[in-house]
Amino acid sequence: MGRATFPLLILITVALFIATHNTVSMVFKHRGEMSDQKAMSVMDGNPAGGVDTYDPLIKMPRSFKNSKKKKKRMFHTVMTASSVPYNNWQSRVMYYWYKQQKEKAGSEMGGFTRLLHTGKADHLMDEIPTYVVQPLPEGTDKGFVVLNRPWAFVQWFRDVEIEEDYVFMAEPDHIIIRPIPNLSTGELPAAFPFFYIDPKQFQKTLRRWYPESKGPITNIDPIGNSPVIIKKSLLKEIAPTWMNVSLEMKNDPQADKDFGWVLEMYGYAVASAMHGVQHVLRKDFMLQPPYDTKLEKKFIIHYTYGCDYTLKGEPMFGKFGEWRFDKRSYTQGAPPRNLTMPPKGVHESVVTLVRMINEATANIPNWKEGEG
Repeated sequence: MGRATFPLLILITVALFIATHNTVSMVFKHRGEMSDQKAMSVMDGNPAGGVDTYDPLIKMPRSFKNSKKKKKRMFHTVMTASSVPYNNWQSRVMYYWYKQQKEKAGSEMGGFTRLLHTGKADHLMDEIPTYVVQPLPEGTDKGFVVLNRPWAFVQWFRDVEIEEDYVFMAEPDHIIIRPIPNLSTGELPAAFPFFYIDPKQFQKTLRRWYPESKGPITNIDPIGNSPVIIKKSLLKEIAPTWMNVSLEMKNDPQADKDFGWVLEMYGYAVASAMHGVQHVLRKDFMLQPPYDTKLEKKFIIHYTYGCDYTLKGEPMFGKFGEWRFDKRSYTQGAPPRNLTMPPKGVHESVVTLVRMINEATANIPNWKEGEG
């Protein structure tokens, strides 16, 4: 092939210069836009960024273009309590961990109220946000103190207006291990299913309050009132029925015999069904050591059972262990700081429970063994 003429070489050189200039300009421009995209992605909670989220048509990250900030559905935590030492030390630990988890990412935890159903203020008023309500008239609860719980909610709704649209019903022996989002779905409250709440087993008794005309017995959820996240407006409607049904059940010999120590839980489940309210059953809401052994991605430790193990870390269900933790060992006052940790090999749930109690008691001011 013959040599290119000089004018043709000049033309080729100029064309290559223009092409190279445009390419380099596009690269730097794209890099600049990608840097902006990454910054915007981080602000949107997507630190990964990446080309796949970039929309070249409108020069904007897709995540930014499509994002609509999800409005948080805040809930108010309400912990019903008496003012005995056994309740007091648990309430202090519970409130400590509420404060630790409240501000973390993913939380929709709003305000907090200890709903104190003793009728008078106590020494924890300055430590824990508290609202005092009156107990049931003397003798009404027949020694079953938790019957004061629904009556406490009736009074609280009558007297107090909170800014949150949802309520989380909690208890003193709850430890919040992760920030809790609003687990309810639309009009459906969220609740933990208890294996020992079995409406089918007591269908004949329950039909006195929930007749066949209302629907199948399975409309009664296998739950108690706690833990539950529920719309405030729904709980306002349910609370008086919950109170009346629970009192009626306590005064009914058959219901009292059938339901025993979980009678008030059945009261809430039946009252909800009577109002046409069913719950989303969330097994991830809570775990109960030692029978639940792993934390997984659950939100609450409920330490209602005794935890007993050999010194080799083997479980001793139903027996007093060589190592043990049971909240009932401290009915007269608070446990000491720095409880002995479980032996090696003990389940993760129990180790975490003791560790979190120790962390709370180490940091709560004026913690004294034996006091409430």
